[in-house]
Amino acid sequence: MTFTVRDLPLSERPRERLQKHGEEALSVHELLALILGRGSKNDSVLNLVQRLLSHFGGLDKLASAGLEELARIKGIGPAKAAQIKAVFELGKRNSSSWDKAEKTKISSAEDVFKLFGQRLKAKKKEHFLVLLLDARNRLIRSVEISVGSLDASIVHPREVFKEAIGESASRLILVHNHPSGDPKPSEADIEITGRLAAAGKILGLEILDHIIIGNKNASSLKEEGLF
Repeated sequence: MTFTVRDLPLSERPRERLQKHGEEALSVHELLALILGRGSKNDSVLNLVQRLLSHFGGLDKLASAGLEELARIKGIGPAKAAQIKAVFELGKRNSSSWDKAEKTKISSAEDVFKLFGQRLKAKKKEHFLVLLLDARNRLIRSVEISVGSLDASIVHPREVFKEAIGESASRLILVHNHPSGDPKPSEADIEITGRLAAAGKILGLEILDHIIIGNKNASSLKEEGLF
């Protein structure tokens, strides 16, 4: 008898786990199982995913595999091979779009929302990013510092400024989302911003702003006079 996803308790099935905890909580195996949807006549999608990853030796090699090479794997075939190639191509194009965002000049909360709103507003957990800027306020790159409820234990100055120093950034902008959709700053947001701004002064790195992303817009702690 073949073991299938339906044999798992409801709370452990990939689709239900994604809906409850967000896509970040899923393993590579679970994400691939969702992409493929179902297994073959004689094999479950979970076994199929395991076979794929074992054959190619990991996600990187799977991503670079050719269409015909994928289709030759037992249980995959042309249709599932095309699904896999399409997903990795979307990821590649998305990555390319972020690369093009580099050197974009950032002057306001609206600029940040245009660049990162689509990426962050649908997240079910808080994602804390630091935007590394040059002396002309042009984006060098963005760095994800933490995922989870924003508090002092997961947003440490060491992690924030290590990346900035490594990239020779001149200025920083802090960014995070509110899964509730309301970008109004919380007391924790204000406290963390003040702590990081104080640490930045010691290091000679100015924090220009802390932008909070909501569903439809963003708020600026600087514009609201909160630090």
